[in-house]
Amino acid sequence: MRRPEIMKVENTEIVYLDFSGLKKKEDIIQQIEVFASYIRKQHFNSLYTITNLGDMHFNTDIYNLFVNYVKANNPHVKMSAVIGLKGLMNIFYKGFIALTGRNVKVCSSKEEAIHELISSNISQAV
Repeated sequence: MRRPEIMKVENTEIVYLDFSGLKKKEDIIQQIEVFASYIRKQHFNSLYTITNLGDMHFNTDIYNLFVNYVKANNPHVKMSAVIGLKGLMNIFYKGFIALTGRNVKVCSSKEEAIHELISSNISQAV
């Protein structure tokens, strides 16, 4: 299983969570458990995260898993961005935001997501 990748960019720690390419529900569940274990050990309102969902299998079961995963992570995450949304995922995005109560920026690349999180961190510090 993949581990969270910790990046330090302009004095901001960003956690990269890579679900890309996962095709089996069992693999997605295992990956959620690995990432959730890390996230839920962190201080409240302390994490900036980028989640890569590119080419990951997606259906309503996976959607419900992610809603629960994100809700449980909410207290620990200050801001997040997602990359790799396509097709069915885009359709579910607005409902996802409403159910989780989280403002997740949709970005087209990892670089754009980093820029969004860094810009947000700088503006919050001012």
